[in-house]
Amino acid sequence: MSDTVIFLLIFVGFFVLRGVAATVVFFFLLPEGDRCPNCDAVTLRVQSSFLNRLLPRFRTSWCYECGWHGMLRQGPLSPVAPSHELTKLP
Repeated sequence: MSDTVIFLLIFVGFFVLRGVAATVVFFFLLPEGDRCPNCDAVTLRVQSSFLNRLLPRFRTSWCYECGWHGMLRQGPLSPVAPSHELTKLP
């Protein structure tokens, strides 16, 4: 095998490994669940048919309190308050 082929295999191998390592690191940097990474409020799920089909392990979210929008990993959801507590009159 010539030196050029060996060099190209090693160079392409390092390039691919760098992309795989960056993908794994960024996957674990994304928070999981439905809480906003900026203000810790509950976010709303945004329907994005293209992204949800392309990346099924993520959820596109929007925070109505601070305006953050982005991707979150699938994880535990915040508990929902009973409806009688939300409509309690003074």
